Parts: sequence; structure tokens; C-alpha cells
Amino acid sequence: MPLVSVVVATNRVSPFFADALGSLAAQTYPRVEIIVVDDGSPDPSAVEAIVTTTTPLGRLLHRAHTGVSAARNAGAAESSGELLVFFDDDDVCHPERLARQAAHLMSEPNAVACYCGMRTIDAAGRVLVEADLTAVRDRLDIARRRTGILPCNLMMRRTAFDAVGGFDPTLRLAEDLDLVLNLSERGDFVFVPDVLSDYRLHDANTTSRHRELTLSIDRIVRAHLARARDAGDTPLVAAHRGSLRANGRYAWWGAMRHARAEAQARRFASAASDMLWALRFAPLAPIDAIVRRLRETRTTPSTAMP
Repeated sequence: MPLVSVVVATNRVSPFFADALGSLAAQTYPRVEIIVVDDGSPDPSAVEAIVTTTTPLGRLLHRAHTGVSAARNAGAAESSGELLVFFDDDDVCHPERLARQAAHLMSEPNAVACYCGMRTIDAAGRVLVEADLTAVRDRLDIARRRTGILPCNLMMRRTAFDAVGGFDPTLRLAEDLDLVLNLSERGDFVFVPDVLSDYRLHDANTTSRHRELTLSIDRIVRAHLARARDAGDTPLVAAHRGSLRANGRYAWWGAMRHARAEAQARRFASAASDMLWALRFAPLAPIDAIVRRLRETRTTPSTAMP
């Protein structure tokens, strides 16, 4: 049984922090170390109180604020596990998650990482989106971002993490995407289809910063696309271009979601600003979405009676 090191980076005491740590402390896997990195939170004593209460065997590192990537790297450097998990301070692990993923990953010698089924929940823990993840076939599926692979549902080998240099400390958003793309060039990703993790969607997490997140994804994918082009890797170039188109569709989804909320609050200027931004960022994304939907409809066998 390899040791699993779980690194939790935080810069606050969120309303979900205790639940997140409690879900880690409740894991059935017997060999787990939990390292919490306080990345310059305004109230370090409050962070320490929650860590001490919920994870008495966990370790706490206090650091000046350097950003999530550097904080995660610092936690990994202090850890000892053969397997690594990076967990956000507002998500939830199901009790069997680490045990199932560790067993699956260690049974596949060519695999560098393992991801599992993941639901999306709201602030109250209600399920917003049931798990709909699929198994990736190869690195091209990962580059296309065909399924959701996030810190919330990912476990990796330390050797692979070290080989790619960890998280890029210059990135403040979508740093996990950059890491996943780098890891995919090192080996296979294996999938545990059972729902073992919950991603929490709420007003304070980075998903709500849709413009910043979209722009960061765009920069990261374009950087990987340029490297693939320089290497003459034509299939990978095409996969990254597909990812850029998906990011354009996400830009419109995020903008429409936020604009709808702003309109309901009668902040019409803000709603209009979101839609204009999406139009400038990805003017062809709505057409792309329609074409994609039509293609999916044509390739899906009809279940209607003749």
C-alpha cells in the first residue's frame, strides 16, 4: 500500500473548509498524510483551529501569499507519498475515493494518473449535475478536454509530477489544466467510473470568474498548441484546436449564465457587458455549438418506434 499525500492549499477559511478536511480524514485508505498549506490567509489561527479539529494528524504549513500553484508545489515538496492528490478547500471526497484510486493506479504500471467519477454540488450539498465523465482513450482525448479531470478527482504518481516540474507557479487560474496536459505526455490516465468525489460550485470559487478563467485556458492551450506545432505533432495540434473551440463555447456558457443572473438582479448594463465580451472573444462559438449539436444528433441512433 503506497502512501498517499493529499495537499490542500487555501488562503481563507471558507464555509466548506471543515467539511472538505473532514472528508479527507474519513477516508478508508489506511496510509494517508494530509498537508494543508496556508497561502497567506488573513487569519492563520482560524485555519490552524480547523485543521487541528478536523485532521489532528495533518500537517500545516504557513506561507506568505504566493498563489495556488506555488503553494501546491510547496506542499508536495514537504510530502512523502508515492501518490499525490491536490484537493481544494471546498470540495468533498467520498470515503472510498483514495482507496479505489490508489488500487486502480497501482494496478496499471504504464499509468501516470487516475481520475474518478465526480458530481457537481451546490453550497448546500445538493447535486446540481450528476457524474457524466468518460474514459479517455489517449493523450489526444485529454488535449481535446473530452471529460472533466480536475484536482477534485485526480490522483497522480509523484515521479510523473516531479518529471513535469509540478505546477507552473506563474499561473493563477487553470494551472491544473496545464499540469494535466503535461502529465498526459508522460503516460496513460486510467478511470474509475464510480462517483467518488464532489466538486462544489458556489459564488466564491474560481468558476464564477468566467472571464479570467476563459482567458487563462486560452493562453495555456495556445502555449501547448505552439509546442505541438514546433514538434510537428499534427494530431496533437488538431486536438488543441478542438480544445480552443470548446473554450469558446465555455465562454458563451459562462457569459450567458452570469448575464442571466445580472438581468434578474436588474443590472442590465453588466449583463450586456458579458454578452458583448463573449461576442468579442469567440464570435463564431454559437455557430460552432449548433453545428456540433447537429453532428451529435445525426450520429446518435434513433430509439423511436418505426
